[in-house]
Amino acid sequence: MKIRFYDYAPAPSPRRARMVLAEKGIEHENIQIDMTKGEQLSDQYRKINPGCTIPTVVLEDGTTLFDNLGIAAWAEAYQPVPALLGVTPAEKGIVSSWAAKIDHQGGISFMEAYRNWHRMMKDRAVPGKRNFAQIPELADRGFIRLADFMEDLNEQLEGREHIALDGFSLADIWAFSVISVTPWIKVPPDENHPNILRWLEMMNARPSAKL
Repeated sequence: MKIRFYDYAPAPSPRRARMVLAEKGIEHENIQIDMTKGEQLSDQYRKINPGCTIPTVVLEDGTTLFDNLGIAAWAEAYQPVPALLGVTPAEKGIVSSWAAKIDHQGGISFMEAYRNWHRMMKDRAVPGKRNFAQIPELADRGFIRLADFMEDLNEQLEGREHIALDGFSLADIWAFSVISVTPWIKVPPDENHPNILRWLEMMNARPSAKL
């Protein structure tokens, strides 16, 4: 059985898995699940991922991976080159620390802002099988925390091409998935974030970012 990747191209979360698979050169079948039509909540998709989230990767032996971190860990072991999680123990620790920081300070902040603010997310403030109403105060907090994250990221990129290491790593993919969708909530990086703008231009030029 061929590796199957359940994806939704416009969304930031599956973009992480899509870029990891592309950077690793791992062949797979791409199956689009249209979230605008609620296909992630269908009975058919629930049989694949009971949590109704995207991305999902089903391996050749039928093993199912339900989140980006698990997919990245598997991909790194399945295809070690190029190494996205670092090579040395210290590098692996640095990349993992930055990935966690990006998740907690960037990804969650964006999700709080977007899902609790955008009219398209009414009653879908949390991804998954259960509906949750929007909480405007969480959107306010998300915007503030996201601004702080972008300030920190801009500072980290001062004099650097990449976020965690001298070369491209998982941290760059994780951050790109957040920064690339900030225009959705009308807070893209601007002249106050020159290092992010420079890094973003470089990231947009990568073939995996164009998928």
